[in-house]
Amino acid sequence: MPLLFGTAGVPLSSKDRSSEGGVRRIRELDLGALEIEFVQGVRMGEEKARKVGIVAKEDNIALSCHAPYYINLNSREPEKITASRDRIIHTARISQILGVRSVIFHPAFNHDNPSEVVLERVVRELSLVREALDAEGIDVVLRPETTGKGTQFGDLTETIKIAKEVSGILPCIDFSHLHARTNGRYNSYDEFCEILDVTAESLGDRWVKNVHFHISGIEYGLKGEKRHLVLKESDLCFEELMKACHSFGVEGLAICESPNLEEDALLLQQTYRALG
Repeated sequence: MPLLFGTAGVPLSSKDRSSEGGVRRIRELDLGALEIEFVQGVRMGEEKARKVGIVAKEDNIALSCHAPYYINLNSREPEKITASRDRIIHTARISQILGVRSVIFHPAFNHDNPSEVVLERVVRELSLVREALDAEGIDVVLRPETTGKGTQFGDLTETIKIAKEVSGILPCIDFSHLHARTNGRYNSYDEFCEILDVTAESLGDRWVKNVHFHISGIEYGLKGEKRHLVLKESDLCFEELMKACHSFGVEGLAICESPNLEEDALLLQQTYRALG
């Protein structure tokens, strides 16, 4: 499977705002993927998930899901950690019915704890989540996302370490977040290749053949990410990024989170395909 491009949520031009409508619009646009956004909570029942999954299969659209934002596996309050685990599990259950391959989530906030401490907690909690999912026969890939601010746990090294420690986990690499949290680094062909190289070296073919990327323009400051921007209104060198992805021959999904969603998703796809 090549690199498929899609949008984070129903395309803006979709007159039908349902998930099924979003899938159909993705097909009309000649894109290949849709990330279903459960960021405010999983508001989809099993019957609806089956319907969406059938439409996606018919239209040959690859789906992923973004779990709710309210996840913090390093919370100071134990009940919030339990609730975070439950949110990931709930998203994964619906995802399995949808026929989704990956569940994306932001793993934790640092709360002034050293990286090693947060990593240990996140690994412990995600191991429990994985055990629960395995017991139910749910085989979706869990994907902690690289985050856009230093206060959030999840630079590239931390995210790779989670994937090495817990089975059934791979990173969601958000190139815009990495660019923002380093205040402008990771923005050249060589730097993008460095990200891909480090991840491929650490995780091998299971990652190279099943990547999940988030891409958008981004505004940032000294503390990292401020907000998403349209690609051409930002400094992200997306042409260089597409060249790096093409050089590495990665396979999987590239999801666009720019404010103009499908417009930038199509721009990325066009840029990538032009490389031959």
